[in-house]
Amino acid sequence: MSSARPVPAFVARWTGPFTNAMIAFGDWWLFSLRAVKGIAQRAFGSRDFLRLSVEVGTNSVSVVAITGMFIGMVLAVQAYGQFHTIGLETSLGAVIHISVVRELGPVLAAVMLAGRVGSAMAAELATMRVTEQLDALACLGVDPVKYLAGPRLLAALFLLPLLTVLADVMGLLGSSLICLHVYNIDSFHYWRHTREFVKVWDVMVGLGKAFVFGGVLSLIACHRGFNSRPGAEGVGRAATEAFVVAFVAILMIDFVLAMLANTVYALVWPPTNAKVV
Repeated sequence: MSSARPVPAFVARWTGPFTNAMIAFGDWWLFSLRAVKGIAQRAFGSRDFLRLSVEVGTNSVSVVAITGMFIGMVLAVQAYGQFHTIGLETSLGAVIHISVVRELGPVLAAVMLAGRVGSAMAAELATMRVTEQLDALACLGVDPVKYLAGPRLLAALFLLPLLTVLADVMGLLGSSLICLHVYNIDSFHYWRHTREFVKVWDVMVGLGKAFVFGGVLSLIACHRGFNSRPGAEGVGRAATEAFVVAFVAILMIDFVLAMLANTVYALVWPPTNAKVV
């Protein structure tokens, strides 16, 4: 006879959500591996990839560009008052641009993509689940995860870094417009500080974050769509969960990657006593 004892009710009430979260996380990892195998095995056609690339990249240009520009402008407006009081307004170029390139550019581009494309991916795949199109693909001998999630993952991996570059450029243009033409900051010192403190490493860190964000948000959206509940309510819930979970995951991963990047930079290039003057 088994000697296992039932778990007390109060213990199950506290450990149940954690257990369910770990099970869902493990299922997401298995789903992600199947999607990556779909890319390696070329389980989808180039036409599907190009169609999704247009949806992910081209159709997101306007919202990413507008968001990046206004974020740069807002940063310039908010930071100028603080820096002007201590006579360091020419340092805004270094502070704002490094913030946009390393953090705000990739994060905002990923959030915009999660809201505009991630939710659409989840809703589309959830509709296919509800209407049994995924089961039909399986009956035809096609792995639906490799065939449907693979191209979406590949499109997000390729195009989110490009959208991040666009967000960075628009953020730099917006902040420079406010600093140089509204507050009349000396352009020579403004760009000199930017060149001294914004390095190639900072750009590569931002692009690396965008690459990771693209993969994570696309896989989360596809996983939510494949595991949708029945009915129209399930489709709407899948789209909402895709954005919320992707948004939280982006912030958590951004923290981890920022700590990792700072650690690697300190090991490779030990810090100096350089100051902004």
